[in-house]
Amino acid sequence: MLKRAIIKVSGADPAAFLQGLVTNDLRRLAPQSPLYAALLSPQGKYLADFFLVLHGDDILIDVAAPLADDLFKRLSMYKLRAPVTLERVDIAVSRGTGTLPDGAVADPRHPALGWRFYGAALPDDGTDWDALRVAHCVPESLIELVPNETFLLEAGLHHLNAVDFRKGCYVGQEVTARMHHKTELRKGFVTVSIDGTAPTGTPIMAGAKVAGQLFTQSGGRAIAYLRFDRAQPAMQADGAVIDWPEHRS
Repeated sequence: MLKRAIIKVSGADPAAFLQGLVTNDLRRLAPQSPLYAALLSPQGKYLADFFLVLHGDDILIDVAAPLADDLFKRLSMYKLRAPVTLERVDIAVSRGTGTLPDGAVADPRHPALGWRFYGAALPDDGTDWDALRVAHCVPESLIELVPNETFLLEAGLHHLNAVDFRKGCYVGQEVTARMHHKTELRKGFVTVSIDGTAPTGTPIMAGAKVAGQLFTQSGGRAIAYLRFDRAQPAMQADGAVIDWPEHRS
């Protein structure tokens, strides 16, 4: 897992400030119910994904550390005269599967992804996170999710509870809503079967045509970004054989 960073949003109404910016509905945020969300560019492209966690009257933004500086700058730009304060704080983030420790919260993306804990660091429980991500097609910041390139719906983040299509306006909402309501997705992330291995980013070839790109791999399966009109059985990725759908008739 990439190291995490925490941005604390405090002030008169931090939820109202974030409501008009991020993809999820802050009205659903509760003490034991964190949200998963993203910040998009005005063109609807991914900039950062993060967890929103209620912390007393404040909201913690749990984001991959390499994305934190840019996210902080963008939120500061949007803040203008909003009565909120943005602050980087040093809080450890732990995660695991199984029984929730006291004070932990369930990962809002998928039940299989266990829990997250904010406070003193907890011991690593040995969970194979790549295997879980591949099995449930959960993209990771800066691996599958690339700032200024990835589109939210092609990444499948709406299947991971990151998007509320009824909440109203947020940055990039118009493009996202148009893709959701008017466009059949022609490409996106899927879990494929793989015989062999290949480096992350390797092109997936269907005959002489590029059908997609290979990403995280685990246990004979992988996350791939595919053009659905070109996807077929027995595709090639640097010597590895890729099948999608995983189970052919």
